[in-house]
Amino acid sequence: MGRKSVIIKSSISGILFVALLSLFLTKNNSEPYERIQQLNSNCPPGFKRNQNNECIAQNLYMQYNSPNNIGVGGLKTALPEIRDGFSPQQIDLGRYLFFDPILSGNGTMACASCHNPAKGFSDGMPTSIGNNNQKLQRSAPTLWNVAYLRKFFWDGRANSLEAQLQGPLFSEVEMNNSPENLLNTLNSIEAYVELFREAFPKKKNGNPITLDEIYTAISAFESSLISLNSKYDRYAHGYHKALNQNEVEGMNIFRSFVARCAECHTPPLFTNQQFAVIGTPEAEGLRLDPGAQIPFNDTTLRGAFKVPSLRNIENTAPYMHSGNFKTLRETVQFYNDGRGHAVPKNEDLIIHWHIWEPNLTEYELDRLVDFLKTLTDESFMPSIPETLPSGLKPAI
Repeated sequence: MGRKSVIIKSSISGILFVALLSLFLTKNNSEPYERIQQLNSNCPPGFKRNQNNECIAQNLYMQYNSPNNIGVGGLKTALPEIRDGFSPQQIDLGRYLFFDPILSGNGTMACASCHNPAKGFSDGMPTSIGNNNQKLQRSAPTLWNVAYLRKFFWDGRANSLEAQLQGPLFSEVEMNNSPENLLNTLNSIEAYVELFREAFPKKKNGNPITLDEIYTAISAFESSLISLNSKYDRYAHGYHKALNQNEVEGMNIFRSFVARCAECHTPPLFTNQQFAVIGTPEAEGLRLDPGAQIPFNDTTLRGAFKVPSLRNIENTAPYMHSGNFKTLRETVQFYNDGRGHAVPKNEDLIIHWHIWEPNLTEYELDRLVDFLKTLTDESFMPSIPETLPSGLKPAI
């Protein structure tokens, strides 16, 4: 009897030891996403690393189909094709660069200056503030889910994240840097030289940092900003208790043929990625912004702007390219006030055919706002570096 007792106790002890060892190994194999001056070897949330050290997107929308693979449709519709496949080291290097004011000509502005995580990766301004406190022409759009987009800037003049980020980097009124100065600066910082070597292991020792590597790293970080875990998403995947009655009513209004919001802000990304003339007013005293007319050389697109995603729209006020509306309630009221009501008298714009007079009630407008707030999700928010390779403080 004593021998059996010893055997049983030994077996229990062995099981407990294995369980504790397993727990210890599990914890120690899960590296934190925040590491200082050393690049992370783990993919950020929402991605899984494959055998080629590439971060591949993982989400529930991948189980669905999409008509013509363009990522527009109803509740259970696949997203558009995503830009992924960056290494975790490239993503983490991009995170350092994104917050580092060393990228600007005078060392005072970073990408995060206009795309602040605390403000929905926008800046909370009607229009952004650039170099030497210059007021810029348009508001800063959010960066959440940019990995799914095909066109960039409000007027769609860039076809890739790499092309887009060169705009503010080298604009005299924004970050006011030059390619030559940017390369000289980063190559003079040994910490950055080492991190670039780690993020791009095929580099030969002694080879300097290149512009393409800078663009790739920042694009990699921006492509990792995924927001797909909102209350709406839980509802869309089948958990119908995720939305309350007011929010469901708002969703039904949003998708109705009366309000027609979903015609342009189509789920699941809540944009059809097209350009539309809706007759948004400019700030008082400013002339009409021609928008997409200029890059596309198309007069029918005069006053047209890219249809923005509504993901995290609650956190990115003020609204529209001009930042003219301070609240979501003001914004939905604009659409309810009638087709072309804010167009200057001397302009003959071709207003998008989805814009009309829905004549929604005050109650219905309030429910619309309730629904828009269900699109909020920042659960995959990246951490802001505590220190930067340049030695400067993160600019936000």
